Amino acid sequence: MTLSRLRQLVIGQSLPSSAHAEERLTKAAALAVLSSDALSSVAYATQESLIVLVAAGTSASILSWSVPIAIAIILLLTIVILSYRQTIRAYPNGGGSYIVARENLGIYPGLIAGSSLMIDYILTVAVSISAGVDNVTSALPGLRPYIVEICLVFIFLITLANLRGVKESGKLFMVPTYAFVVSIFLMIGVGIYHQLTGQVVSSPPPLEAIPTSGTETIGLFLILRAFAAGCTALTGVEAISDGVLAFRSPEWVNARQTLTLLGIILGGMFLGITYLANLYQVVPGEHATVLSILGQSIFGVGPIYYFLVLFATPAILTLAANTSYADFPRLCYFLARDGYLPRQLSLLGDRLVYSNGILLLSICAGFLVVIFQGDTTAIIPLYAVGVFTSFTLSQAGMVRRWFKEKGSGWRPSALMNAVGAIATAVVLAIVIWTKFLLGAWTVVIAVPLLVYAFLQIHQHYDYVAKRLSIQELAPRSYIPRPKGEVVTHPAIVVVGQLHRGTVEALEYARSIADEVIAVHVDIGSTNHEKLRQRWAELESDIELVILDSPYRSVVSPIVDFIASYEEQHIGVLSTVVIPVFVTKKWWDNLLHNQTTLYLKAALRTKRSRIVTTVRYYL
Repeated sequence: MTLSRLRQLVIGQSLPSSAHAEERLTKAAALAVLSSDALSSVAYATQESLIVLVAAGTSASILSWSVPIAIAIILLLTIVILSYRQTIRAYPNGGGSYIVARENLGIYPGLIAGSSLMIDYILTVAVSISAGVDNVTSALPGLRPYIVEICLVFIFLITLANLRGVKESGKLFMVPTYAFVVSIFLMIGVGIYHQLTGQVVSSPPPLEAIPTSGTETIGLFLILRAFAAGCTALTGVEAISDGVLAFRSPEWVNARQTLTLLGIILGGMFLGITYLANLYQVVPGEHATVLSILGQSIFGVGPIYYFLVLFATPAILTLAANTSYADFPRLCYFLARDGYLPRQLSLLGDRLVYSNGILLLSICAGFLVVIFQGDTTAIIPLYAVGVFTSFTLSQAGMVRRWFKEKGSGWRPSALMNAVGAIATAVVLAIVIWTKFLLGAWTVVIAVPLLVYAFLQIHQHYDYVAKRLSIQELAPRSYIPRPKGEVVTHPAIVVVGQLHRGTVEALEYARSIADEVIAVHVDIGSTNHEKLRQRWAELESDIELVILDSPYRSVVSPIVDFIASYEEQHIGVLSTVVIPVFVTKKWWDNLLHNQTTLYLKAALRTKRSRIVTTVRYYL
């Protein structure tokens, strides 16, 4: 079985670009695909707050602080939801934090927002997968020695699901997402019923979680730490704003409605779990999660408990990573389109998803899982810094936008976004202050390093563009070859873009061939009129053939064209000329597509006899 057939078997047949609209999501599917991160966070947000509070003791008076902390977080959630509704209205084609901050605050705030979100998305995958496996091992302790291996298997499986396309992943993730939501609300309902009927029995705290005496005292810093830990419930809320174009028409209307529904469901689940944890006096243990203890206390050890702990919770936590898989590649696309990430990340794969972005996310998340050995609590301190940085910059950018445009109803909108910016900025300061020494310092350092890398990549692309520019080349005229002459040595020049390297390759082809033909492949991004106009000015004697590629492949259309051309010129040796520019440093090649290598390999298998590259040294 060839590699291409194996790939088709695993991720499915290639989809044409025309099928893009068919891959859009309904509101129900979008809630599962884009909101699984936010919805799943209730499985560990309450637990992380309680872990902080337990440092002061396990008495009811101490643990009861979790309820007012949860109310404060839900108030913050309401502000963020209302703020992002304004963003969706203002950016109906998708307004992620990077775009909003870049357009309204400048390139540096935009890059800070973009790098913060990239880090947050990677952490989301690591945290979600680790938390899902943590729930499984909580019910099946025998699997604890294999936590890292199980995490990596889940990352691999969710990667395959996303490589199959947005529509396919939506079908896969709807059942686990809604099963989790129904299970949580069922647990909340039964728990409240037990309270009303006097059947509540406090859960005995795990021995490893009971301190002999409080190692800390309840004070402002501890409460703020618990608040910051619980704010992980807000991660993933911005995903719908980033992914507006994933919805069916009318996109922005459906996105706003889905975002509102997300806020209602998320707020209800988070408050309900926190209330029950306080009611049942739940104390999280080293190997016992809050949901596992609550499920056992409310349902007993039976089918419903195992469904919640072994299926619904691990499934939603594992699939919560899908929010990152939906938005991380799209964010990478925008950054790559603007020249701040390698261009390869801007290309659509066979299934109309940004496959390179999906693979990059999986590699980074897998690396984190191995480094932290799948320990959710160890990764959590790194969490939320990135997301609240992007929240703040996005909302501040929206305030600037409203003041700049001053459209209808701009004052209430500006006020809403200003409140959101201030609230998230305060939370960001709290998160950094309370988590800095616990690991948040790594994110604080990583963001400027990533911004520096973005700027270096952009500088390289600017340098390449200037060296290859043909703006200064004057229009030229050539004497066309007389028609009817017998062709003895034709040349086919592959044209990616019309730049100085291409011009030199065409000059070489003229020197060796008595007929030259140029071929360009349009994968959906070529301005035909502009290309033909500039071609007529510079290379008027050479015919330019533009091949449409509905499946976005560059190699296949060229190989087929050359095969057809050679069939029409039997007995004549033709030369295939491929322009390629050579970078100053070998590692700069990583920022450019390796189409030349793939094309030469494909032509070799087709037994094209003369294939040459014309190098242009930058």
